[in-house]
Amino acid sequence: MSRSALLVLADGRFPAGGHAHSGGAEPAVRAGRIKDAADLERFCRGRLHTTGLTAAALAAAAALGHDPAALDAAADARTPSPALRAAARRLGRQLMRAARTAWPAAELDALAEAFPRGAHQPVVLGTAARAAGLGPEDAAHCAAYETVSGPATAAVRLLGLDPFQATAVLARLAPDTDDVAARATAAARRGVDALPAASAPLLDITAEQHAAWPVRLFAS
Repeated sequence: MSRSALLVLADGRFPAGGHAHSGGAEPAVRAGRIKDAADLERFCRGRLHTTGLTAAALAAAAALGHDPAALDAAADARTPSPALRAAARRLGRQLMRAARTAWPAAELDALAEAFPRGAHQPVVLGTAARAAGLGPEDAAHCAAYETVSGPATAAVRLLGLDPFQATAVLARLAPDTDDVAARATAAARRGVDALPAASAPLLDITAEQHAAWPVRLFAS
């Protein structure tokens, strides 16, 4: 197991397109639900324990080698917002390009061929982790961390938030991130039917609203 590969995959500079997405932070900022670091922490904690848990379990299941078609269908069923489904597949395509360059593998080639429009991003993430020699726990940690790091980075740009404060939010959420990754991995080991389906309806609603904005800073 390569810890260096884990760092590469979790690095915000990995060219997988995540920097263009706010994880729901942009509409939350406009609505006044995120005004400062304390609000950001509450937002990220809620996202982590709902959609973050679901994404982490999907990624762990893919890293375990579960059927990608079944996992992609499970991801679709857990993503009621058409805008978020489209964003997840777009991110999956971008991550696939980067992963196939970094860790060429037959599994990634097969996934790309099976889903020319892009598989859901957590499914690609887990498959990429497997190709990189990482385990399901690593994949779950990457997915869980992305759930909170995206909004934290976006808040710096949207609010002019002190980046030190944003980083401190991520540090305070580290125990929750570890807990979510562990729960997600345990569920993934029980099979696709045991994957969690935690949801955040407000994120779905605001994602649809955000997609209709004529001017926005982030793609989602």
